[in-house]
Amino acid sequence: MAHFKHHVFFCLNQRENGEQCCSDFNADTIYTYMKKKIKGLDLNGPGKIRVNRGGCFDRCHEGPLLVIYPEAVWYRYIDESDIDEIIEKHLINGEVVERLVA
Repeated sequence: MAHFKHHVFFCLNQRENGEQCCSDFNADTIYTYMKKKIKGLDLNGPGKIRVNRGGCFDRCHEGPLLVIYPEAVWYRYIDESDIDEIIEKHLINGEVVERLVA
């Protein structure tokens, strides 16, 4: 049995050479938003959802990105409303948000 029902990883990489990276798209702020929202909904913790920082996903041109396991679904997001939709549809109701799949 998995320790978490869902494990969400955010790419929060910052490139030194000036090439595009997820951090260029407010990824850290959106990560913090999702963590607080998950906690506020009492969805965090063992048997529930864990939201983590990740390093480079090596898909920088597609960013900003997050990936949800165990399903291994990759999402591109723009703002907090996209995160709200991912929480509601994917994490709570088990539906892939097709319009955001990367």
